Amino acid sequence: QVQLVESGGGLVQAGGSLRVSCAVSGGTFSSYAMGWFRQAPGMDRDFVAAISWSGDSTYYKDSVKGRFTISRDNAKNTVYLQMNSLKPEDTAVYYCAARPFGGLEYLLSDYDYWGQGTQVTVSS
Repeated sequence: QVQLVESGGGLVQAGGSLRVSCAVSGGTFSSYAMGWFRQAPGMDRDFVAAISWSGDSTYYKDSVKGRFTISRDNAKNTVYLQMNSLKPEDTAVYYCAARPFGGLEYLLSDYDYWGQGTQVTVSS
């Protein structure tokens, strides 16, 4: 059974940085395309960033390009989202997702496994 567990969320001031992590157990992590999504209160869950199984390719939502960086460590079965220059509108619950043998997926329906989410709050 594949399990994803996010960590690293918290409260940060606008302009600050935060790194969230997603540890994956079960299955073969190195074969999974991974993604980060977020959901603000009252809003749909939206795509943020994706990374290929090898880590060679990444894809970002326009509003986070240049501020967020997705990366992975296949030896640690972990994917990261480094968030810099945070804005209040980045406040949301952040979810990681996995798709075996996937590419750079950006639709919720493309992913097979999800974590429980971690709260990120950016104060103004």
